[in-house]
Amino acid sequence: MGNGALSGAVIAVAGAGGPAGRATLLRLAEAGATVIGSDNDPERLAEAVDAASYAHGGATVTGDTVDLLDLKATREWAIRVEKDFGRVDGLVHLVGGWRGSETFTRTSLDDWDFLEMLLVRTVQHTSLAFHEGLQRSDRGRYVLISAAGASRPTAGNAAYAAAKAAAEAWTLAMADYFRKAGGAEGPTSAAAILVVKALVHEAMRAERPNAKFAGFTDVEDLAEKIVGIWEKPAAEVNGKRLWLTEKP
Repeated sequence: MGNGALSGAVIAVAGAGGPAGRATLLRLAEAGATVIGSDNDPERLAEAVDAASYAHGGATVTGDTVDLLDLKATREWAIRVEKDFGRVDGLVHLVGGWRGSETFTRTSLDDWDFLEMLLVRTVQHTSLAFHEGLQRSDRGRYVLISAAGASRPTAGNAAYAAAKAAAEAWTLAMADYFRKAGGAEGPTSAAAILVVKALVHEAMRAERPNAKFAGFTDVEDLAEKIVGIWEKPAAEVNGKRLWLTEKP
C-alpha cells in the first residue's frame, strides 16, 4: 500500500456511505491514501469503511459520523483530521440527492429548500472548513461531483439544476482562492469539478437488467477519475469542469 500513487496522502470523503462513496474509499485506499469517510448514517458509513478496510488490509480507512449541515461540527471534523493524521490533502464531496417535478409549473419550492441544504450548504461548510488545511498541503485537492444538468437545466429539474450550479460556483470561487494563494508560481492546491450525467452502480444494473444507462458514469469509473485529480498538476485542474459525459 505504501507504494501507491497517493502514498502518504490524507483524504477525507464526505458522503462516503453511498455507492459512489464506497467505490471512492476503495480506490483511494488502493492508491495508498489514508482515507477518512464521513456520512450522516453511521451504519451505512461503518459498512463502507469495513468494506474498504477488508479489501485493502494495508490501508488506513476510518469513519466519522458528521452532520455537514452544522458548520461548527464540520470545522471540528477538519481540525480533527489534520490533528490525528498530521495533514489533509483532499476533500472529496460526494453528498448527493435529487428531487424533481413533471413540469416547471409543478416545481415545489420545498424541493429547493431540501436540495439547497443538501447540495449547496454542505459544499459551503466542507470548503470553508477544509480550505486552509488543503492550502497548507503540497497537493491539496477539493473535488466536487456535479451534474450536466447544471449547465443545461430542464423544466422539471429547476431546483436540482440551480442547486448544482450554485455548488459549482462556490467551488470555482474556492479555486480562485487557491490561484491567488499560489501567487506568481501558480497554485499548489486545487478545487476541481467532475461533471457526470448521472451515476450508475451494480445494484442499479441488477434491478434494471435491460436498461442501457446511456451516458451514465459507473461509480468505479468515477472513483478512478477522482484519484486522477491528484495525478495532474494543480494548475491543470484548478477551477476546471472536467466532463465525464458529453457536454450538453
